[in-house]
Amino acid sequence: MNLTKTKKTTKLFTIILAASLLAGACSNNQSTDSDDTSGQTETPTDDSTTESKTSEKVTLTLLAYDSFTPSPNIFDDFTAQTGINVEISLGGDAGELVTKAGLTSGNPEADVLWGVDNTLLSRATSKNIFTPYATKNLADLDESARKLVPNNEATPVDTGDVCINYDVNWFKQRNLAPPLTLRALTSSNYANLLVVPSPVSSSPGLAFMLATIAEFGQDGWGDYWKSLKQNGTLIVSDWTTAYYTEFSGSSGKGDRPIVVSYGSSPPAEMIFANPRPTTAPTAVAALTCFRQVEFAGILRGTKHEREAQLLIDYLTDIKFQEDLPLTLFVYPANTKANLPEDFVKYSLRPESPLQLDPDLISNNLLFWLDEFTNIVLR
Repeated sequence: MNLTKTKKTTKLFTIILAASLLAGACSNNQSTDSDDTSGQTETPTDDSTTESKTSEKVTLTLLAYDSFTPSPNIFDDFTAQTGINVEISLGGDAGELVTKAGLTSGNPEADVLWGVDNTLLSRATSKNIFTPYATKNLADLDESARKLVPNNEATPVDTGDVCINYDVNWFKQRNLAPPLTLRALTSSNYANLLVVPSPVSSSPGLAFMLATIAEFGQDGWGDYWKSLKQNGTLIVSDWTTAYYTEFSGSSGKGDRPIVVSYGSSPPAEMIFANPRPTTAPTAVAALTCFRQVEFAGILRGTKHEREAQLLIDYLTDIKFQEDLPLTLFVYPANTKANLPEDFVKYSLRPESPLQLDPDLISNNLLFWLDEFTNIVLR
């Protein structure tokens, strides 16, 4: 997550993406016993390959979502060490990335993909997008995140929490208590105040939908969304539109003071504000959070697999990992990375986030998205 504004996804593309998403979820139940999707690729044993330049000049394309903006010169050290250049290609929201990568599986338009999260991981693996690889930094990565990819299908790069955020001043000026639970959002006190990115086309939107399933169960979440719809909840195509166009607490200055965003959004508002306020203008409802893990993976069919392995190593190493908190506003997956003081001070890390078993998500995602579409989008 960061502060880069992007164009809205068109209605036509959202419909196409929804169809692809449902088809991808359906294919999760199919077996993928190919050698391309099982086992693991070992890290090159010659350590000198990670420190010396390659004999042939290679440029890797790193495909990422639109809000991927690490520090501008973050790959300079990688190029100096290896002779490999890195070009970043932005391709929409994470859901859009997975759909496109699935269509080009085996003949990719890039070499490495950044940004598949645990809500989309089963779609990516079912479409045979990645070539497995065990990074040299594997032992330093968050253990719970590693368990999601037991065969190293992809590599954990960061973690975070998708939560309800609210505009502190908006509620203070009206002497109204903000919503602190998911149930509270259905109250008439918050009618026409919430904006949500669609789970069909947005990874944080999908995480929020899964949060409601974790909270209200498979028998109750549908009725909950009916209540949200009746209470005037606005559904938009992507997180950027929700946060920067419709939300009143961000630079977009919209008219909705409640939004689905991240537990680490408040420090972003602090750091980029000019002048800087004494307290964060936005806050997080801790009881609404769903844990999100993001992954990077080597795209199957790349012509530069060895070089892509070196890039995965760099993405999970200390230098790059310590760049993440104040650029993408996420927690590093590498447990040895240090966190900046401002990030720790203003972000929220819930002790007991809402979660769902990945197999449950994989087996039911088609049905859940279809039900969401029937309830909310029609």
